[in-house]
Amino acid sequence: MSGDFHKQQQQRPPQSQEKQPGRESVMKPRPVFIRDNYRGSGKLQDKVALITGGDSGIGRATAVHFAREGTDVAIVYLNEDEDAKETRKLVEQEGQECLLLAGDIRDEGFCRDCVKRTTDKFGRLDILVNNAAQQHPTEDISGISAQQLQDTYATNLFNFFYFTKAALEQLPDDGVILNTTSVTAYRGSDHLIDYSSTKGAITSFTRSLAKSLAGRGIRVNGVAPGPIWTPLIPATFSASEVEDFGGDTPMGRAGQPCEVATCFVFLASEDGSYLTGQVIHPNGGGFMET
Repeated sequence: MSGDFHKQQQQRPPQSQEKQPGRESVMKPRPVFIRDNYRGSGKLQDKVALITGGDSGIGRATAVHFAREGTDVAIVYLNEDEDAKETRKLVEQEGQECLLLAGDIRDEGFCRDCVKRTTDKFGRLDILVNNAAQQHPTEDISGISAQQLQDTYATNLFNFFYFTKAALEQLPDDGVILNTTSVTAYRGSDHLIDYSSTKGAITSFTRSLAKSLAGRGIRVNGVAPGPIWTPLIPATFSASEVEDFGGDTPMGRAGQPCEVATCFVFLASEDGSYLTGQVIHPNGGGFMET
């Protein structure tokens, strides 16, 4: 789609989903994963990428953009088989291969197995995108149970370590690691305290890992989206909140996954060759509010 994202915002009806991580296939309107007029130019030709949370939302958009730039893709997801199969079809329509890896990223053994299966399939791994996340709003910190805290950190942060440790055994010296953090890491969130704290940790993880790996030539960068129209949104918030989601940004709308995926393409390609330990902020002008 190359259309008016403001118009799509206006056409979004109230909606919600019962559980996370949510299903893209039932969203109205569907998120825009790539613009019709986006032209690949071989920026990532013959590369292989592993993307967590790659079945939908920002992960799907990144997978399709990478494919249009010449990359084979492995996507990791929990159990959203319908969305994952659709993403595979979209990648294959770009002339690239897509490996589906379903399972629980809170399990370090599963994360190691995903890296192994990717390299067994494609013979290499050039780009790791740590992207999967969950969030559970609460009124205040007293509403965050020990179980929720453990699950949020295991889903949003611990597996970044698991995947990275396994990937470093395969990444070449010009490899790339990209981490999805969030605008909440920088401005906080009074109703997403545990989620935003994991995103702050991811930002620090990105900077520290970049320093650690600079000597190998492996670049580590992050992307910190603002409000983006993905399955996580109707699976998190009430129908009325979803209807207005993103409307309070200076640009007056939520972003689309395709508007975030291009950040990943830039950072993964040679266009970002002198960037490491950095974070790009596609947030609709959110920092102009602070």
